[in-house]
Amino acid sequence: MSSVLRSGTQVPLPPASGAWREGDPPGRRRWHALDEPLPLEAGGELPGVRLAFETWGRMAPDGSNAVLVLHALTGDSHAAGPAGPGHPSPGWWDGLIGPGRALDTDRWFVVAPNVLGGCQGSTGPASPRPGGERPWGGAFPYLTVRDQVAAEASLADALGIDRWALVVGGSMGGMRAVEWAVSYPERVAGLLLLATSAAASAEQIAWASLQLHAIRSDPHWRDGDYHDAPPGGGPHAGLGLARRIAHVTYRSEPELAARFGREPQGAEDPWRGGRYQVESYLDHHAAKLVRRFDAGSYVVLTEAMNGHDVGRGRGGVRDALRRVTARTLVAGIDSDRLYPPAQQAELAAHIPGADRLRLLESPYGHDGFLLEDEQVGALVRELLA
Repeated sequence: MSSVLRSGTQVPLPPASGAWREGDPPGRRRWHALDEPLPLEAGGELPGVRLAFETWGRMAPDGSNAVLVLHALTGDSHAAGPAGPGHPSPGWWDGLIGPGRALDTDRWFVVAPNVLGGCQGSTGPASPRPGGERPWGGAFPYLTVRDQVAAEASLADALGIDRWALVVGGSMGGMRAVEWAVSYPERVAGLLLLATSAAASAEQIAWASLQLHAIRSDPHWRDGDYHDAPPGGGPHAGLGLARRIAHVTYRSEPELAARFGREPQGAEDPWRGGRYQVESYLDHHAAKLVRRFDAGSYVVLTEAMNGHDVGRGRGGVRDALRRVTARTLVAGIDSDRLYPPAQQAELAAHIPGADRLRLLESPYGHDGFLLEDEQVGALVRELLA
């Protein structure tokens, strides 16, 4: 089966889910299975949890050179290295991890897990339920960022890492990084928070709710139980629309104007059903995501982000952030309209070990934390000096 692009090219239909499945090439992944069901903050527990992760470099005998790298919403454990069997995309932070780079793997032992609830090897909606072959699907439980960090703490225990030299993350990864530093202050020596917040804001929840509605409104969503559908039978339209909405918030208006303006896409005529260049750009990113991601994971992770509040049950954000003992750098992107610098300023103001807010200059908006390797690398080197 195949679909036809506007160019007339035929491409295979995407599978119902872009999740990594048992039997797929493992790539560089390794796995950690929790010995016991994971207690969940919302109640109940999640059995059969395992986390996929990748490592670079060699761990010191005492684990003192370990660095934890935490990915954003549609990222995964493949933070560095080329695309290949088991890895549909090259490493999302390839410019920062490797010999001689900011995270110099000749010196540091770098660990990148796929988040709990994700779809690239860790337990999530596309994973089989314990004792059965059917995936969790719509029965997968609600997760919080704290649940995800608790699973990552189990991974650290299994690796023999008592204290991270550095925990670093941007966006959703930054949510987990700050939760790590508040939940386990004695286990985090250095902390780098990029384009993230202490709690999800009303506007962030609003943008996310549009994406959730897009997925759940797709007739192929089937209340999350679509994983047995044939190619082309998954909620691809909804997931693609969610990606388009999100991607607009990830970039800045000046960048979109400079790159695309009002230009049509090639010979297409927007007055006669054709697209503008910016529409083609969004279509491209939507088409890529539906082939490498799972709509159920998108929903689970987005809901976890919406529920993010480091101050919940801790006397509020300020009291929670006072628990952090790590040497901390907090950086925002000057053109970020999704996680504006005021949110990072709050983190910098109330974390005892933080100095002033660092502001990265970038035309790329929120995505700047993924693209400005030189500026981010300088912050990493400063913390690890």
